[in-house]
Amino acid sequence: MSVETDEFLAMVRRMIRRAGERVGDADEPELAQLVALRDDLERAIATAATGQRSIGRSWAEVARGLGTSRQAAHARYAARQ
Repeated sequence: MSVETDEFLAMVRRMIRRAGERVGDADEPELAQLVALRDDLERAIATAATGQRSIGRSWAEVARGLGTSRQAAHARYAARQ
C-alpha cells in the first residue's frame, strides 16, 4: 500500500470519529446523515473489492483484506462485478 493511501485512510478514520462527536451535539437529521455513511462505506468496500479483483488479486487475497473467508468474500462481492 502506498504511503499516500495509508495517510488518506488515517485522515478518513479521524474524520469519521470526529463526525460522531459532532453529531452527538446535533439533532436527529444529522444522526440520520451519519447513519447513511454506513451505506456509503459498504459501496466503497465493494468498489475496492472489485478493483482488487480487476488487478488480478485472488478471492483469497481479497478475503484477507476484508478479514473474512474466501467463500464469504466471493458470496458478498462477486455478484457486484
